[in-house]
Amino acid sequence: MPVTLASLVQHSALKLTVRAGEDRLGTPVRWAHASELADPVPYMEGGELLLVTAMTLDAADREAMRRYVRRLAGAGVVGLGFAVGVNYEDIPDALLEAAEAEDFPLLEVPRRTPFLAISKAVSAAIAADQYRAVTAGFEAQRELTRAALSDGPAALLAKLAAHVDGWAALYDASGAVVAAAPDWATRRAARLTGDVERLRERPAPASAVVGGTDDRVELQSLGTGRRVRGALAVGTGAPLGTAERYAVHSAVALLTLTTERSRSLQAAEQRLGAAVLRMMLSGQHDHARAVAGDLYGGLLDAPFRLLIAEPVGEPDPAAEHPVHAFAEFLESAASRAAEPVLTVSENDGRLVVLAADGGAVALACEPYTEREADEAGVAVGMSAPTGPIAAAGAYKQAEQALSVARRRGRALVEHEELAAGSVLPLLADDAVRAFADGMLRALYEHDATGRGDLVASLRAWLSRHGQWDAAAADLGVHRHTLRYRMRRVEEILGRSLDDPDVRMELWLALKATENATMRPAPDPAPE
Repeated sequence: MPVTLASLVQHSALKLTVRAGEDRLGTPVRWAHASELADPVPYMEGGELLLVTAMTLDAADREAMRRYVRRLAGAGVVGLGFAVGVNYEDIPDALLEAAEAEDFPLLEVPRRTPFLAISKAVSAAIAADQYRAVTAGFEAQRELTRAALSDGPAALLAKLAAHVDGWAALYDASGAVVAAAPDWATRRAARLTGDVERLRERPAPASAVVGGTDDRVELQSLGTGRRVRGALAVGTGAPLGTAERYAVHSAVALLTLTTERSRSLQAAEQRLGAAVLRMMLSGQHDHARAVAGDLYGGLLDAPFRLLIAEPVGEPDPAAEHPVHAFAEFLESAASRAAEPVLTVSENDGRLVVLAADGGAVALACEPYTEREADEAGVAVGMSAPTGPIAAAGAYKQAEQALSVARRRGRALVEHEELAAGSVLPLLADDAVRAFADGMLRALYEHDATGRGDLVASLRAWLSRHGQWDAAAADLGVHRHTLRYRMRRVEEILGRSLDDPDVRMELWLALKATENATMRPAPDPAPE
């Protein structure tokens, strides 16, 4: 317990007597200071017990004493110790009345009690209180360490909440609540997601205080350097004391060790994951499963999805790399669900991910299908569900989906989207339109001169699979006229319509330009 005026009054060796302010004796004393200045306030910090003999004070002047006491109280001085038998045989009535009017603690110090004894008593009490706080902090550290080693973060949070007489919560790198103690604190912690997100934007270590007087919450980031691995929230009804702060700092250190793996371990896991992926892509799926062991073995025994992610645009050097952020997002989703996930960073900046089909990671990716790539900072291609034997095919599927995602400016495209339905949506691409424009431009230019409608005739003929009578009927012309027009198409394009590849390319070019205005303004007809 901190030293208070009451504990000093109860100190048998000091023989102090309370003359005013009895109701405020529970105020903590930060220091005891003797001063005979008429106005010692400029040299006070607040929390002091001021000791005086009234050598320079007119303690019998009621107005002067009212100003004096009022100024001391306003400066945060917690009490006044007045030595009797030195300049005054008793405390003057003027000072007593002023102290009673302000309910300001006034202690009578007998002549045989030197001020030095009071200062020593305060100093000793403060030192003892600090020792108790440090001892309690070390004990809390031992309990938290035992809990973390034996039962993990959840047990550590329960011990911490008990030590601070409040609640505690752990957040992962994405800002989601991983654990909380007591159980009711989970809902309270979830309301601080926005504050945790703002804390994550600052380099670790970082801290913030949020909430009001009834629920004061301290947030502490977990991690080192610029990569924040999570956050700890501690909610209490009052500011933390010394012992409680020791406990919080110990919890931060232990949770950081839990969440911040060593660089060598990260590098080893990356090498192992890359080796497993290479073996799977080369068809050595049995070797891949053997090398993965328990770390990824469960993942390789069930259908999985393969994802490939690439950054979009120029990453902001002041912010976390978007591919790294995406990897942490997926790893956090897997961690919350206790689900294995394999992530491999390639040398070209791409990220390859193997995640369980229908699992937490795959579900976490769903919102990305509705986002723009520029907004997300990444473009992602996802394969269809597959197994280790078909891993190479899944990689190609993910690459194809990634290519479409980049062309369309979308954050994520699934391969099923390409494999199902019509191929025509794939033609909505600038490169395809440029190809179609180059292939058909000569026909459009011919038609613009008013010398026949070759484009419409070509479309009708192709749609009727080369059947002259049916296509001519659609156009309302004689079949000989249509034959003449098709010969002109061949002459202008320099390609034979007997070639099925040519017919296919012309049909796709026509489809690609159906919704685009590509006809140039006609040149003036020669006079």
